Amino acid sequence: MIYGLAQSGCQTRINWSFLNYFGSVDGLWNYVITEKNNKNLINGEAYEKLSAAWDENKIKENIEKMKKEYIFLVRYDEEDYPEKLLNISDFPLYLYYMGDIKSLNNRAAAIVGSRDCSYYGRDVTIEIADALSRYNINIISGMARGIDSLAHREALKSSFTCAVLGCGIDIIYPKENRDIYDKIRKKGCIISEFPLGEKPNAYNFPQRNRLISGLSELVIVVEGNEKSGSLITATAALEQGKDVMAVPGSIYSPKSMGTNKLIKDGAAPYTKVEDLYEAFHIDYEYNSENNHIKYTSKEKAILKYLDFNPIHIDEIIKKSNIDIKELYRLLFELQMKNAIECIDGNFYTRLKS
Repeated sequence: MIYGLAQSGCQTRINWSFLNYFGSVDGLWNYVITEKNNKNLINGEAYEKLSAAWDENKIKENIEKMKKEYIFLVRYDEEDYPEKLLNISDFPLYLYYMGDIKSLNNRAAAIVGSRDCSYYGRDVTIEIADALSRYNINIISGMARGIDSLAHREALKSSFTCAVLGCGIDIIYPKENRDIYDKIRKKGCIISEFPLGEKPNAYNFPQRNRLISGLSELVIVVEGNEKSGSLITATAALEQGKDVMAVPGSIYSPKSMGTNKLIKDGAAPYTKVEDLYEAFHIDYEYNSENNHIKYTSKEKAILKYLDFNPIHIDEIIKKSNIDIKELYRLLFELQMKNAIECIDGNFYTRLKS
């Protein structure tokens, strides 16, 4: 009968109140089915949702759909339910999932931020996701466009990632992320507490965000204005006793106002990859692959023109005399190796000697 409750669309706190009162899902189901003329214990709206969800034909249809699409449902009292979520105050009674849910018990960091991210935000996101993936730190995010998608894509290259959806697990949102969706369900995990077919309603996302932070030891906010949903995730993290890290940005950029405020309010600033390793107590000095990175002759040539002071791409072109397409490729490779970083406005600077 858990399938009926999962499809009812009732809020988590309401589901918990039902379970506490009736003692079990079966007890609630018996009341809904046998007490049709006595709705004193459940308000009208909730009763109608439950009554509609416990339609045997609909339940059978959903079960068949789940089998076909390899969607599973796990209850809070079952072995596969993520242990980390049991530590938050309002954990869901159940989760729909696809993929490897057991890996959600491993160490993890959430990477969240603006949907409309800047080049600076993009580069920092790739750097952070790559640095964490090197040490098999799970990347948790919400599969939104922008920062979320970048974090998932980078993690998929070498590590594990989980997408927490603000809609039904069978709904791909945004639609352009179909490729990410397909890759994550095969190589990572997708979870949702919302009913199958649930649309990505705006009010679902604050509820979703508490699960992103709940699955993570550290929440990293890359970019976001003062009203960004990523700040809701940061707030949820603090309420759950988790650490929050934010990427500082220009005081003139609206996309950094939220992150700068987080830092002002006490969040740890992200300034270099070592900040991540310190947060996870990783011995970066002795274990980092960065000490063994090899550079091509062309990459070494580019590094000669860069120091710790930002230099514009036009100046690099003049000094290196390299075709611009080739130069962009080399600069991208050097960023992947955490040797340089791109600062907003096509300025580049070295990260290590």
